[in-house]
Amino acid sequence: MVIERPAEIIIEDWEKTPTSVKEYIAKQEAELQDARERLGQNSQNSSRPPSSDFPEQKGKKPKKEGKAKGRKAGGQPGHKRHKRELKPVEEVDEVIAVKPESCKHCGARLEGEDKQPHRHQVTEIPPIAPIVTEYQLHTLSCGGCGGKTRAELPAGVPGRAFGPRLQSIVSMASGVYRMSRRQVEGMMSDFFKVEISLGSVKNLEEDTSEALSKPVEEAKGYVKEQKQANIDETSWKQGAKKGWLWVVVTKWVAVFVIRLSRGSKVAKELLGEDFKGVVNSDRYSAYNWLPVKLRQLCWAHLIRQFQAYVDYGGQSARTGKALLTETELIFAWWYKLREGEISRAEFQEIMKPIRGEIVRLLKKGAAGEHKKTAGSCAHILKFEPALWTFIENEGIEPTNNEAEREIRSGVIWRKTSFGTQSEAGSIFVERMLTVSSTLKRQNRNVLDYLTEACTARLHNRPAPSLLPQE
Repeated sequence: MVIERPAEIIIEDWEKTPTSVKEYIAKQEAELQDARERLGQNSQNSSRPPSSDFPEQKGKKPKKEGKAKGRKAGGQPGHKRHKRELKPVEEVDEVIAVKPESCKHCGARLEGEDKQPHRHQVTEIPPIAPIVTEYQLHTLSCGGCGGKTRAELPAGVPGRAFGPRLQSIVSMASGVYRMSRRQVEGMMSDFFKVEISLGSVKNLEEDTSEALSKPVEEAKGYVKEQKQANIDETSWKQGAKKGWLWVVVTKWVAVFVIRLSRGSKVAKELLGEDFKGVVNSDRYSAYNWLPVKLRQLCWAHLIRQFQAYVDYGGQSARTGKALLTETELIFAWWYKLREGEISRAEFQEIMKPIRGEIVRLLKKGAAGEHKKTAGSCAHILKFEPALWTFIENEGIEPTNNEAEREIRSGVIWRKTSFGTQSEAGSIFVERMLTVSSTLKRQNRNVLDYLTEACTARLHNRPAPSLLPQE
């Protein structure tokens, strides 16, 4: 094995150096280079989140092209103005006619009607007072046997002190808006004048979780039958155990689960072992059981990988820059396709030479001397057909942004609450995330749905479905 001479050591000294010392120096150089590369990792060239970047790594954001110096804040000339739409007159609660009494020019008294008065609307929320209903359960004695009988609560009346809408507000505050139980306790007192204990908040969360059990299971079955899905995972903490929050996203339904595993068995649980659709994901090994022809690898992750090559320097940098240039072309043409400026057939023809050049560059990188670049390029080539599924298949995106956007709410939850303390807490989180994300995708009201689900549970009826409504 030929050991390369460090540039700092002159040839004469190197030739006199024993082989064992040369090997030791080479080992130290390799370890030092590896440490430099790890220290150089950030959210732009690896899978690390932006929050993990050091201040000096963040730097200043580059100015967008066309942003003129000294440009005024706000809408620019030609920008369409957006303003709050007025409600129709028949939908407002009160109309107050305001007429001027005298002319502002000469002081003369004014009379008459303006057929088209200027309209100004003020929206206000009145003081909220809870409705308290007392059920007086009478106990009566039997004239025949003397036994006493107390009346039962009517069907649908909760056995606890809070109704289904209040229960839904509590669950939504903690499960959608990520408030702590103590914050929920304070909000209920300040906003609604309802005193509620921390224990009651917990009990209401658990009851809501049970009410959502069957519709969430139905949603899990639905995603397994779809033609396309995006999947992603992020770290989670359940008590003292390390877990993972997973999400699978389809057009109308998003399903979350929390598991103490990041293995392929969870991906199979979510997608089904015989999933027939196309899956957008990153290159994480848990998805390698999927057929390559039914995968679309995330180009956003590839861009960060190519940037890492640039940061390695040397031949890796030249390969990385060339790959980034080709990637820019891919997205430039993809945006034109998405906006309808070119046809699918034209896009497919344009992509042929770009695909060929990227494959050539990856092969060049795989044959290079830099071990990390070579290994990474070889790994990408192994799944090369999965880079281009979006070219042939309509409805497939080149990135996994759909899943990454959906899982962000879970990431924020993890950062503010430090995960969950129990399996029951994790089930509540995954069900609430599933419900809120799915309903928002369908433009359905989350509070109304939760109220219906909790009411249905009180009446022993099925909860409303989360599947898209016809």
